[in-house]
Amino acid sequence: MHDLLKEREVATRTAGYSRTAMGFHWAIALLIFTAFPVGVYMHDLPLSPDKLRLLNYHKWLGVAVFMLATLRVVWRLTHRPPELPASLAKWERMGAASMHGLLYALIFFVPLGGWLMSSAKGFQTVWLGVLPIPDLIGKDKEIGRLLEQVHQIADFTMLGLMGGHVAAALKHHFLAGDDVLVRMIPFLRRPLRVSGNGSTTSRA
Repeated sequence: MHDLLKEREVATRTAGYSRTAMGFHWAIALLIFTAFPVGVYMHDLPLSPDKLRLLNYHKWLGVAVFMLATLRVVWRLTHRPPELPASLAKWERMGAASMHGLLYALIFFVPLGGWLMSSAKGFQTVWLGVLPIPDLIGKDKEIGRLLEQVHQIADFTMLGLMGGHVAAALKHHFLAGDDVLVRMIPFLRRPLRVSGNGSTTSRA
């Protein structure tokens, strides 16, 4: 009985991510890829009602990212993710762990930096227009300008890491032919592989 439970546990870890984990992953990704272009577009707009409206949308998205990221970390701490393919080299495992760690850090740091910047500039965030979020620091224009630069650098750094994350996932799917991408997109068929006799087989 113990061996059967152990086998089921291993099968669960290697089969793929749970629906909850996938939901967190894709919801956070969608919010980030929505918030980023909004932030870039509004940055150079002259102060106007349209810019203030976009600024509010941008901040609301950031708050949503921060809350979902917190829930995702809690879920991750209580639910072990699938094991990486055994075929991965040690440097690939270390690289994956480092990239995931940096992404998690930036997913928290970017909205937190925006919150600090908004506080320093004297613009309190009212989430969805109904929930006031307390300022973290007092109004200070100099600190506000500094935090704006930090926020922009962190934004583009996170975007670059996410691009690397996507490129690595595509590499695993189309070049390595392993299950890394399929575990997060379960309806995606595994790529065809060439067998020893020259025929092609699918790992689906």
